Amino acid sequence: MQHFGLLGAKLGHSLSPQIHQIIFEELGLAADYKLIELPTEALGTELPRIAAQYNGVNVTIPHKIEVMPFLDSIAEEAAAIGAVNTIDFKDGKSCGYNTDWLGFGMMLEHNGIEVLGKKAAVLGIGGASRAVLQYLAKGGIAEVLLVSRTPQEIPQQVLNICAGAKVRCLSYAELEQENGDIIINCTPVGMYPKTGVSPVGVDVVKNFAAAVDLIYNPAETEFLRLARSADKQAVNGLLMLAAQAVAAQEIWQGRRLGTDLAVKITQRLEQKP
Repeated sequence: MQHFGLLGAKLGHSLSPQIHQIIFEELGLAADYKLIELPTEALGTELPRIAAQYNGVNVTIPHKIEVMPFLDSIAEEAAAIGAVNTIDFKDGKSCGYNTDWLGFGMMLEHNGIEVLGKKAAVLGIGGASRAVLQYLAKGGIAEVLLVSRTPQEIPQQVLNICAGAKVRCLSYAELEQENGDIIINCTPVGMYPKTGVSPVGVDVVKNFAAAVDLIYNPAETEFLRLARSADKQAVNGLLMLAAQAVAAQEIWQGRRLGTDLAVKITQRLEQKP
């Protein structure tokens, strides 16, 4: 019996147990997935206990950065992003990974959104946007517009992630003068329960061919509604959520599982009332 879990502070509404249970069913694995709620100050003392009881855990806010000093090693991509969302426990050692960027990539690929040579606007500079930037950089993005309420304060580590591309730091007002191929909302603006608001207006959204929102609750945010009203491609974050879970299981199981499984999970979640 394999044991996995989600490490975070408040986890009452997490979809992760449902997602991983579907994976276990699809793969015929004898495994379970539990929620592990811990305050940040307990990470150092509790992580060895967790390592002894679990094969691996996912990590969510607010622990994605805070857990890093307690790990034995950190994968290159996770170090570049500056956040860990997956930990593998093997032979008494803990290794931190980031599968958010892989999940984001699976989502774009499934929806036919290409990044090679393209121009993308990324709204927000938090942990989610760093994972997005990692995929854009790996995929050969040509130009990135990093959009923040305080563009002059964007950390150098964030800029370094996509150093191979042309990068410009903009305010939301300055974004109104731009156009491009993809606009990606990496902020929590529009997330349940504070729905009906968008980080940008339709005058901005209509200047991009595709709009991607990492939010999946609600399924259609105001940001995506504006995109659809402007006849633009609109994609929510549910497939990314499923895909990052599949990527985590690929690490834990040591084998390729693929995008098709993430799509199947997404379809099953969408059918639930």
